[in-house]
Order: sequence, then structure tokens, then C-alpha cells
Amino acid sequence: MADKKGSDSGIGDVIKKVVSIGVGAAFMTEDAVRNILSDLPLPKDILSGLVQNAKNAKEDFALSIREELSGHLAKLDHNKIIEDIMSKYDFEVKATISFKKKDSTPT
Repeated sequence: MADKKGSDSGIGDVIKKVVSIGVGAAFMTEDAVRNILSDLPLPKDILSGLVQNAKNAKEDFALSIREELSGHLAKLDHNKIIEDIMSKYDFEVKATISFKKKDSTPT
């Protein structure tokens, strides 16, 4: 029975690590996930599946963020924001303009 409990504990540790990697995968590179998972005693097909899932999770997370930002930015009244900025701030532009003679050599 002690062996079974020790074995269950080892499997539990592996599952905990896989779950924590899954949560953090959105912020890790594919190679980082692969390196962390390579330490686990899992078959290669499961490891490659987990790496693919991590990659998909990262892509889904990035897509979700893009859609949220896009939706939020679409709701903004850009004219009002520009009008508000222009009424509260003075603009100062400093520019230098110079003319340089073109090379007269025919090309």
C-alpha cells in the first residue's frame, strides 16, 4: 500500500505541474514549455500534445486580448478625445527645413 500511495503522490505532482504549466503557458515561449515538460516522466506523444495545447492557449489568449482592446477602442469617441486634448493643451512644433541641391550627375 505504501508503494501505491507514493506512486499516487508522484502522479499527483506531475498533474499539478502540468496544470500550473497550462495556466502559465500563455506567458511562456513554446521552447520554455517544452523544456519544463521534458523533465516530466511522460510519453513523447503526450508531451507534444501538451506543447501544442500550450501553443493554442497562448494564441487564444492573444486573440482574446486583441478582440477586447479592439472592442474597447471602437467604443471610444475619437473626435471628443482629440477635442478634449486640443482644449487642454498648447501645441508647440519645432521644425527645421533645409534644401539640398541634387547631384547634377545624370543617372
